[in-house]
Order: sequence, then structure tokens, then C-alpha cells
Amino acid sequence: MIRPVTHQRPALGSGFPTLLHKEFMRFWKVGLQTIAAPVVTALLYLLIFSHVLEDRVQVYGSISYTAFLIPGLIMMSMLQNAFANPSSSLIQSRITGNLIFVLLPPFSHRQIFSAYLIAAVVRGLCVGVCIWLVSLFFIVTPINEPLWLLIFAVLSCWIMGTLGLIAGLWSEKFDQLAAFQNFLIMPATFLSGVFYSIHSLPPFWQHVSSWNPIFYTIDGFRYGFFAISDVSPWQSFAVVLAVAVALSLFALRLLASGYKLRS
Repeated sequence: MIRPVTHQRPALGSGFPTLLHKEFMRFWKVGLQTIAAPVVTALLYLLIFSHVLEDRVQVYGSISYTAFLIPGLIMMSMLQNAFANPSSSLIQSRITGNLIFVLLPPFSHRQIFSAYLIAAVVRGLCVGVCIWLVSLFFIVTPINEPLWLLIFAVLSCWIMGTLGLIAGLWSEKFDQLAAFQNFLIMPATFLSGVFYSIHSLPPFWQHVSSWNPIFYTIDGFRYGFFAISDVSPWQSFAVVLAVAVALSLFALRLLASGYKLRS
């Protein structure tokens, strides 16, 4: 008896794991560049600043400057790499012409957003964990509030991953993406308390820092280590969550409209 051939429809959203896997493999296959290089850069910052300022700067009373510096360097590296993953992926796909392979399959804008964002968060967390492990050879930094630590790590990578997605959609060439990084991401990151407590600044610059959302990511993350911070962790959490949600809604709207993707 010959049985009729039946054709099964693919499961809804079955292409999402493939897109997610593609974004994972983008940074994992070149781990020497995407994971090891940021660790070496953070290590150089740690060596230089801890050597120069260890005996000259006192932060949070009994906490040494080297210990204070480590959470800031970890967060700075996580932010930069979470931003780099989706932004570089989109700009490379646009320039090489293979962006069409993302647009042709029936992905929803939410699936595209989720795939790029999850990969960005994973890359940022991988870099952060590696830097923390290397830092243990210099000084053992206590983790007093692991839940806060995890919350701020994920939300911070979420913010920068979403910003990277927006930058990748907006940029049509590497020069535009570089401008986005050099004039927005880098200044906001370096002026956010990575290397200092904002209480050491004059009142005017303390007020300016309070408008920088990156400051709250680093301050909240540092609270996870020391249970001490410049502002309340709840205040930092509220700011970071609000920024993450606002940026996500904006990025989803851009994807849904096909901004610079369908033209």
C-alpha cells in the first residue's frame, strides 16, 4: 500500500534558533579577537592605573583603589563588546550584501531583535566573566550582592546591545558607525565613574554625571561587589531598566518599519 506523501509545515519561528546560532558563532569563532583582546585591554588598564594611583587614591574608606577599579573595568568592557556585536554584524551584512539572507526568511521584527540582543548579552557576559577571572590573580574582589551583580550585568549589556542594533541600522558605512562609537559611546563610558567615584568631582560635574545612564550601570554593578555605591541601587535599577525598555521599544519600531533595511 502506497501511503500519500504528506508535507509538514515548519514550526512557527523555527528559523530563530538558526539566526541566534549565527550571531553566536560570529564572535565565538574569532574568540581571540572578541573575547581575549578585551581581556588584555582591561588588564593593561588595571596594571597602569593600579600601579600609578593605588597609593594616591582612597575610595569608599577601606576599599583599595585596585579593588574599586576592577568592577568598573569589567562593566566598561562588557558594555563595549555588547555594543560591538550587533552593530558590527549589521554593518558587515549590509556592506557585503548578505543582509538579504536575514530579510528573506519570515522572521518577525521581534525575532530579529531577540537574536541580536541575546547574542550581544552573551558576548558581554563572557567578556566580563573572563576579566573577573583574570583579576583574581591581582586581588580577590568580594561579591557581596550577587543578585544585584547579575541584574546590572544583564541589563547593562541589554542597553548596549540595543544601542548597537540601533547604530547598525542607522549606519550605512563603517565611518558612521565609528562616529557613533567615538562621539557617543566612548565619552559616556569614560565619564561614568569607571576610574573614580563621582563624589570626588566638583558639584557641577556630579550633576552632569547624574544624567549619564552609563553611570548607573557601573555604580549598580559595583554595588554588587562591595554593597557600597554612590547612589542607591534601587535608583540605579530604575534608571537602567527604564532606559533598556525605552531603547528596546525604539529598536523594535525601527525593525518593524524596515528602517534602512528595505530600501
